Amino acid sequence: MKLKKIREKLSEASLDAVILTNTVSQRYISGFNFTDGYVVVGLSEAAILADFRYIEAARASSGGRFKVVLLSRENKNALADTLSSMGAKKVGFEDRFVTCAALETMKKKLDGFELLPVGSAVDDLREFKTAEEVECITKAQRIAEEALRGVLGIISDKMTEIELAAELEYRMRRAGSEEPAFQTIAISGAKTSLPHGEPSGKKLERGFITMDFGATVNGYRSDMTRTVVLGRADEEMKKLYGTVLAAQRAGLEAALEGADCAAVDKAARDIIDDAGYRGCFGHSLGHGVGMYIHEAPSLSPACPGKYLKKGHVVTVEPGIYVEGKYGCRIEDMVAITENGAVDITEIEKELIEL
Repeated sequence: MKLKKIREKLSEASLDAVILTNTVSQRYISGFNFTDGYVVVGLSEAAILADFRYIEAARASSGGRFKVVLLSRENKNALADTLSSMGAKKVGFEDRFVTCAALETMKKKLDGFELLPVGSAVDDLREFKTAEEVECITKAQRIAEEALRGVLGIISDKMTEIELAAELEYRMRRAGSEEPAFQTIAISGAKTSLPHGEPSGKKLERGFITMDFGATVNGYRSDMTRTVVLGRADEEMKKLYGTVLAAQRAGLEAALEGADCAAVDKAARDIIDDAGYRGCFGHSLGHGVGMYIHEAPSLSPACPGKYLKKGHVVTVEPGIYVEGKYGCRIEDMVAITENGAVDITEIEKELIEL
């Protein structure tokens, strides 16, 4: 199916083949995870070009759908020969990921071929997820939830932020995650007013603790944020948390197939503004998730006229950040499926005091 989709893009652009050099694109199309090589897709053939370190695994992974070519000093013309064997003359390349130096090297290797940029054509294919892709994201989310449940029982003011982040990542790896979906956020106290604050070696402060993290399964990422309280929340903290929770639920209710992305953002943002926190929610409501942690579409005031469609997987993550004091964010992922909008995130989100 993925090969069919990329070939349709080739035909639309009047290209004979495309050279994939971005490792995410390579894995998305071929299913093979490697570096220092190429995936080449022509109108009727496809090939993985890899060096000695990956060649055995490439052959085992190809499933007969891809010709596997060894890159070596003795086979300097492997890329050109592969394109020639496909009858390619007009060849696309991923200009968004190729440096100027790499492009010059490619031109020298491919003298006689017409190289043309493909822009976002390959990235656009990943915007709409198949049921199998949603299943991978869901599995990653279950791993993250298991990790969170484990750390909730050990959080204390004797633990540092870095230790909390490490515990989350360790538990995700033990449960089957390939790697953290992104740099884990585990911050406490006044630092929770920083939407993307970095964990430090300081002990966890009493008050809000924000954990934003995810797991990876078959290259697909999950993304979740939960804010808990170490100790007891005062009335203002409870009000702030309750406002974020109400905004998040409003965003989830609005995130339906056919919904305008800017309108979904507004459904949550209005609740925060009306509660007296105008200006304290400075980022968009959400973003797509897939093999990258940030993909299309964006649930943002800047995206009117962009609509949620079947195959989208998006986060819904409102927050309130009071500069120099504290902040709170709650985040779920939603899949737009043929059966409606499905909240992939199952773990509880009511205020937890530890």
